[in-house]
Amino acid sequence: MYVFISVLILIAAILLILIVLIQNSKGGGLASGFSSSNQIMGVRKTTDFLEKATWGLAIAVIVLSVLSSTFIPRNERAVQSEIRQQVNDAPMIDPNTVTPDFGTAQQPVIPEETPAE
Repeated sequence: MYVFISVLILIAAILLILIVLIQNSKGGGLASGFSSSNQIMGVRKTTDFLEKATWGLAIAVIVLSVLSSTFIPRNERAVQSEIRQQVNDAPMIDPNTVTPDFGTAQQPVIPEETPAE
């Protein structure tokens, strides 16, 4: 269901992009092509349709986005965070145990004396 809603969001977003690109910011856009002859819907009805389609698709994207959050697949067994789980599962180290330092403890370096010339 989550994938289906995600595909619907993608389709609505692409249609919204196309409709916004068709519109002209100064009122021309697709409607300016019909200004000389009112063929099917007329100039005013075309701009009304584009505006309603823009609002409808924007609302659809918002509603589908909120709806998709309810269908996000979740792991039911993950009750606590993975970091806390790893800390709890880690073996305990006894403070009296001597562990090798692997060269991390640096010995002080004594500079060699150079003979005076």
